[in-house]
Amino acid sequence: MAHTYTINLAHCVFSTKGRLPLICEPEKVWSVLRAVARNSQINVHAIGGTTNHVHLLLEIPKTRAISDVIRELKANSSLRLRKESSAFAWQDGYGAISVSPSAVGAVTRYIEHQPEHHRTATFDEEYVSILNRAGVKYDPQYVLD
Repeated sequence: MAHTYTINLAHCVFSTKGRLPLICEPEKVWSVLRAVARNSQINVHAIGGTTNHVHLLLEIPKTRAISDVIRELKANSSLRLRKESSAFAWQDGYGAISVSPSAVGAVTRYIEHQPEHHRTATFDEEYVSILNRAGVKYDPQYVLD
């Protein structure tokens, strides 16, 4: 085959350090994350969250590892966000679940409706549920920090 065609979609989730409510202006944080992604040629299909976490539906370039992409997004957005709030920080870890192209609409709607979803579920409950539904193995003692 002479050409390579790929699409690597991932639903990525990470919280603020200690899950503190550090995202006071969500649209500003989403804008910063989008700018960092754009500068790294990462396509953001959807972004949303609440005061203590973010969800992203990312298209990962075929030449990049997801761990490098997340590290770059978190490090560069933190640098920018700390200029206005020195206390701002992301948690060390993250969750990233592959998404079928046929599920992009459903995942996008899920991400866009985070505030409504979190009227009945905490971030901790949601995160563990996402991992469980995807079949991700984790140690309950360390999953949330």
